[in-house]
Amino acid sequence: MNLKSDFSKFNNKDFYPGNIILRTIWYLVSLIFFKSNWLPFLFFKVFILRIFGAKIGKSVVIKPSVNIKYPWKLSLGDYVWIGENVWIDNLDDVDIGNNVCISQGAFLLCGNHNYKKESFDLITKPIKVEDGVWIGAKSTVLPGVTAKSHSILSAGSVTSKNLEPYSIYKGNPAEKVGIRTIS
Repeated sequence: MNLKSDFSKFNNKDFYPGNIILRTIWYLVSLIFFKSNWLPFLFFKVFILRIFGAKIGKSVVIKPSVNIKYPWKLSLGDYVWIGENVWIDNLDDVDIGNNVCISQGAFLLCGNHNYKKESFDLITKPIKVEDGVWIGAKSTVLPGVTAKSHSILSAGSVTSKNLEPYSIYKGNPAEKVGIRTIS
């Protein structure tokens, strides 16, 4: 006999995203300064993220309409570029190294649900993006993935597995299709 999903049994007690007041203030601030096209000043966005606990390196570029769930769970290295409409759904830690490009419309998703449990409980895992990585436009990085040094996830691709260093991945699910050489 197969059990059925029963969302009334959903239990999220082990997940603590932070103080409710801090989350509410962040939500309002992010609506005005991050999810909109209103504020073009990069230094101000970096300043706001640092106030909310993000670790931010130098010369970081954050384009308009970026959604960052919880800045206190975000670390960006030096010379990171985050394109328009990127969604960093960091229910867990997201650690992005130096010289990384997260292109337009990419998703970094740290959360999922346990579809094997009738209660459909939340599962979170961190994401690590090492130095020199390029996450292509409209691509998706799923919970627990490490994109190793200088790997590329091509536009529109989806990965649930680690990306090897200096490797190029494409598709859904993403498969290794080449080696990245830098001249």
